[in-house]
Amino acid sequence: MTNYPPDALLFVTPNCPHCATVKQALGVLLNEGQIGQLRVVDAAENPALAREYGVRAAPWLKLGVFTLTGARTLGELRQWVDWAHGEEGTAHYVAHLLQEGGYAQASAFIHADTRRLKPLLSIVADPAANLEVRLGVSALLESYARSPALGDLLPELVELSRHADHRVRADACHLLGLSGIAEARTSLRARLHDANAEVREIAAEALAALEAHA
Repeated sequence: MTNYPPDALLFVTPNCPHCATVKQALGVLLNEGQIGQLRVVDAAENPALAREYGVRAAPWLKLGVFTLTGARTLGELRQWVDWAHGEEGTAHYVAHLLQEGGYAQASAFIHADTRRLKPLLSIVADPAANLEVRLGVSALLESYARSPALGDLLPELVELSRHADHRVRADACHLLGLSGIAEARTSLRARLHDANAEVREIAAEALAALEAHA
């Protein structure tokens, strides 16, 4: 499938100290064909449009499906352009939002397309990931308990329940219990004999929760 360059929408203000730098960097990417179109809007002259997009500070950039605020170097913008294609970028964007305290924005981003839940499992699978991010991702996944969106992740969760790290196995068991899918019982029962006590405990709790909603 062809990956088309993402379009860019940039809101600026007259006294913004970083807007010119971001605009210039986007111009470079436009000339290189890395972005499809570039639209620059003066938020002071177009307040209604700024409100429509929820712009509260400048520079404010919508790059493909990502929304970024503040100063960005050319190198950073190149990276976000690369991430605009594929699942890896989704995980990086959600992690970025969570680290910035933007749980509500991350939740809205996932709600707009629940297929974006799947890339978040790469964070669940990384025990070394930022703790704040891991907790935020867990909360995002938990918010889809017993929904088709979480149930669709059953194969990936089953695989994670066999992960080498016990923390990943424990998280996977917890999510399997929230999946609402009867087929998750087999994997949870296997974890009742896990070498790690925490995994065994969470697997038992998850199995009980799953059976309670059968």
